[in-house]
Amino acid sequence: MPKPSPTVSRATTFRPEKLWSAARRVGLDGFILALFAVVFLAWLWPYPGTKEAPISLGRVAGYGVSVIFFFYGLKLNLSQLRVGLGNPRLHLLIHGSTFLIFPLLILALKPLFQGADLQTLWLGIFFLAALPGTVSSAVVMVSLAGGNIPAAIFNASLSSLLGVFVTPLWMGLLMNTASSHFDMEEVMLKLIVQVLLPVGAGMLMHRFWGKFAEKYRKELSNFDKTVILLIVYTSFCESFDNGVFSLLGWQELLFLWLGMVTLFFLVYGIVSFLSKILKLNHEDRITALFCGSKKSLVQGAVMSKVLFAGLPSAGILLLPILLYHASQLVIVSAIAQLPGTKVPGN
Repeated sequence: MPKPSPTVSRATTFRPEKLWSAARRVGLDGFILALFAVVFLAWLWPYPGTKEAPISLGRVAGYGVSVIFFFYGLKLNLSQLRVGLGNPRLHLLIHGSTFLIFPLLILALKPLFQGADLQTLWLGIFFLAALPGTVSSAVVMVSLAGGNIPAAIFNASLSSLLGVFVTPLWMGLLMNTASSHFDMEEVMLKLIVQVLLPVGAGMLMHRFWGKFAEKYRKELSNFDKTVILLIVYTSFCESFDNGVFSLLGWQELLFLWLGMVTLFFLVYGIVSFLSKILKLNHEDRITALFCGSKKSLVQGAVMSKVLFAGLPSAGILLLPILLYHASQLVIVSAIAQLPGTKVPGN
């Protein structure tokens, strides 16, 4: 009996590294998988993340939030931001999409969310809409699609800085009326202590330690991700322990995920239309589409620790940004790598 040829043998051999490489090409990296893993762990074993546990993981995560924002300020180079002030049409489109179009769209949908449970879910979606854009992934995708990389770096960095102020302002307009659990004076005090002061201290120390932050950027990014995983775990532990998800079944989760995908394409389409109206060139249009349609899970997680600390519904309030984050990476990765059709309409 003839032996199988080497070609057939190689073709039928399972190669995990190829599978992992393919997953990374469509945006499914280890961090996304870890996020959903800690949510599953919180469902399976919520006790360590609850207030009754001997070690308060929530308090540890709270300290981590301040450290994250300190290093964010440390990495922020204001001189680079000043250099990128040109091209105001592109900048206004990106930040108008991030901080105006997103929130206004979700505000228009509020009447569709009737009842206390759906109002909480809507507040989580609005929190997503009020967040700034991403930094690293937006720049990477703009680079893959052949966009304006310097403009992407400038706008992604500026978006994160603006989000420190704009996101709490948007949420402050709604939280008092949406729930009686919110104490805005306490929230604003936490915002100052955990966010604004660390960012300001980091910016002041940039001239001394900025090179250190740049040299160890990867290690600092891994620290950020660890704190985010801890925040997500503790938030969902409290929610599962209090039975908050009891009325949220698989159908509701599927509907929410489809809603997040629809929201992405809706904003993507609006930005595409406005970029034509503003007569942006091809590279700037790519930058506007990718920077103006993305939302930051990093700031979403750390800001939630300030705005929603102690709330049993913190897990539900984080759920929309988790689903949107995973969806946006997969969709934008696919669009960025389409040969010849990287930006629809071109």
